[in-house]
Amino acid sequence: MTGPQSSFRARLLSILSLPYTRHLDRQRTYKVKKIALTLAITAVVLYSGLCVYLFLAQRSMIYYPTPETTSLGATALRIETDGAVLKVWQVARPGPDAVIYFGGNADGVGRHIEPFSQVITGPSLYFVNYRGYGGSTGRPTEKALFADSLVVFDRVRRDHARVEVIGRSLGSGVAAYLATQRPVDRLVLVTPYDSIARVAQGHYRWFPIFLLLKDRFDTLSRVATIAAPTLVIIAEDDEVIPRPRTDALIAAFPPGQVQVKLLPGVTHNLEDETQSYLEVMRDFFDR
Repeated sequence: MTGPQSSFRARLLSILSLPYTRHLDRQRTYKVKKIALTLAITAVVLYSGLCVYLFLAQRSMIYYPTPETTSLGATALRIETDGAVLKVWQVARPGPDAVIYFGGNADGVGRHIEPFSQVITGPSLYFVNYRGYGGSTGRPTEKALFADSLVVFDRVRRDHARVEVIGRSLGSGVAAYLATQRPVDRLVLVTPYDSIARVAQGHYRWFPIFLLLKDRFDTLSRVATIAAPTLVIIAEDDEVIPRPRTDALIAAFPPGQVQVKLLPGVTHNLEDETQSYLEVMRDFFDR
């Protein structure tokens, strides 16, 4: 069939098929929307689940308790605190000076006894095992570690007129808090941060860390009340504490209060007491 009749038939078929075509379009649109909604709900559920996981597991991601050890170079001092008994390694020496050491979040502090004893030769030394670490009882939290630091200081101060404090990594927050509450003569902060919350936010950029985190260790907010002369030791290649987090802390101190030492080519763990680190310690405590 050709001519006018063929054209009329084509138009008629087009008109008759239009409702069906529209129905197919509506079905396709519905399917696309349904898939998009399903994906969106799945993403929200997964994201919410990860937030819940981070909230519930956060302390297991901050604290890594170490097993109990023995040491031939020190004696174990047991100090009772509220809800726990701390095992503190003591290197006793004659004289009025003492140094208290607070370690990192996975730090077996007993391993520092020998190298520190060789470079810090005058004061008595006290190495604190946090709650749950190295023979101490209890479970670590920011509130508990802060409270324990006061008890340890008060116990040490009974025997020593001058007490200096070292805090490494996580322990820098504990040491800084202690320096705001007690008369610390000098303070050493090793690979420190401005706050754990800001460090964590940098590692988990897509999560609301400031809403989720319980233990913030906000040293930055306490700097203004630290009176002790302070040494800050920076590991140049620190892969755990980003340099801006340490720089922000240093900038918050009053001018002239902080001495900064940079350890070239050294990572966060300081290569297990690298020589440059120990030399900085010796120079500081020899003065």
